Formats: sequence, C-alpha cells, structure tokens
Amino acid sequence: MSDATDADYLAFVNGRMTALHRWAYLLTGDGHQADDLVQDTLTTVYAKWHRVSKADNLDAYVYRVLVRTFLNERRRGWWKVRLFGDATPEQPTPAHSPEEREVLRAALSRLTPSQQAVLVLRFLCDQSVADVAVYLGVTEGTVKSQTSHALTAMRKVLSERSPGLALEVSL
Repeated sequence: MSDATDADYLAFVNGRMTALHRWAYLLTGDGHQADDLVQDTLTTVYAKWHRVSKADNLDAYVYRVLVRTFLNERRRGWWKVRLFGDATPEQPTPAHSPEEREVLRAALSRLTPSQQAVLVLRFLCDQSVADVAVYLGVTEGTVKSQTSHALTAMRKVLSERSPGLALEVSL
C-alpha cells in the first residue's frame, strides 16, 4: 500500500479502536479474546483496505466484519479453550454487581453465538434492529425473532440459577 493509504487506514483505526474493543469485549466477555477479535478484524480490513475504504458506510462494514469474525470463531469451538486461569474482566459493566455480571455472562454463554451477538448488539451496544440486521447479514425480522428467542432462553437460564435476575432480564 502507498503511504497515503496506510495513513488513511491508521487514522481510521486510531479513531475507532476504543469502540471496536468495547464491542469485542461485550461480545466475548474477556479482554484478551476481545484484543484477538479486534486484531483479526483489523487484519481483515487492512488486507482489503483499497476496496473497503471506498464503502458508503465504512463503520458499518468494519463492525460487520467484527461480528462475523466473532460468530465464525464461536463456530470453530476454540473459544472454549482456556490456557490460563480465569481472567478478571478488565472493563466491568457498572450496571450490576460482579456476581450478577458473572451470572449474566454465564447465561449468555449458554445461548447460540448468533443469539449472543443479537443481545449484545441490541442491548449492550444500543444498536437498532436495522443496524444489527446489517451487521449480522440477516433480515430485521430475523433479528426480532432471535431477540425474542434469546430473551426467553436467558429468562429460563436465569430462573434456574438466580430467580431474582430472571425478572430483570431486559439487559
């Protein structure tokens, strides 16, 4: 790539790194996995930057790559492998106590990867149904039904583990 193209890419990355890492952390629940997810996403984007940089909505494209990379990694099963002990979350969400966050994260992990992605994008990243549909490459109706099914599953899981949280599950 030319120096100007590299400069454009670096400017884009520097402006989006915090938001990308936040999304990745919310999707994975682990700071190190979030770092890997962002790195994989940015590597993919860099390899295609000459085409990607001309996209109408560059942010939407990059977030879609991030979500698709997350879903693809979850399908491979490597996300279950933990080489080291339990890592403490580096960016806790202040809405719940640490115990409640742990219960919510465990409940999220029992959902399918696409249901996890829908709930995280809709409720933790505060994205609209239309935006989530774009990021996941599905219809808005699919996002709505996945959200409904995922919330039902979350309520069921939470009612088994922590009945008080099951009533509050609107993330």
